Amino acid sequence: MKKLGLLLMAIGLLSVTACTSTKLTSSWKTPEARLQQENKIMVIALVPARERNLRILMENNLVSELKKEGYNAVSAYATYGPDDELAKGDEKAALKKFRNSDVVQVMTIAMVDKSREKTYVPSYGGYGPYGYPYYGGFWPYYRGWYGRMYDPGYYQVNTKYQWDTNLYDLKEKKLIYNAQTDSVDPPTAYRQAYLFARQIVKDMQKQQLIAKN
Repeated sequence: MKKLGLLLMAIGLLSVTACTSTKLTSSWKTPEARLQQENKIMVIALVPARERNLRILMENNLVSELKKEGYNAVSAYATYGPDDELAKGDEKAALKKFRNSDVVQVMTIAMVDKSREKTYVPSYGGYGPYGYPYYGGFWPYYRGWYGRMYDPGYYQVNTKYQWDTNLYDLKEKKLIYNAQTDSVDPPTAYRQAYLFARQIVKDMQKQQLIAKN
């Protein structure tokens, strides 16, 4: 009985892990773009005001991962505070603030969507048990239909975040990098921010935007 309980617990943990993910869906950079380690990068997370803690975590984790690779990154929240001073002024005022802080590049992390999705999880992966196709023989066919009739599966609700990341070069006055990222059912805000930062830095290395440390 004890072994059965441990097995069910393990299955439950695997199910939770399988439902959560953070992945890069697309990315792009200008062919000639390559960051210099001495240039300061300002990281700004654009999220609703009610999710201030998530903003701080998203900025801090990306700053931390860039610093690990030797790049001079700073958080906008840590620099300017919670009152969104940048948004209060116009473009000239914002650029002046960046120049006064010796900022060369600005990386924005925008939460473009946060939604809840209801999906159906069947009891089996296919017509046969455990995903085996029904045409393999009598038993898979029989068990598949039996499972569909008497163990029809269940619905689950997932929370999905969609992030849009842009890197602007202030001297060149242009966008040099963009990445689209999805996070599904992150267990904690910190975990989402950490995995996001790792994905972005890894992709920036793959794109040869930054060097591997």
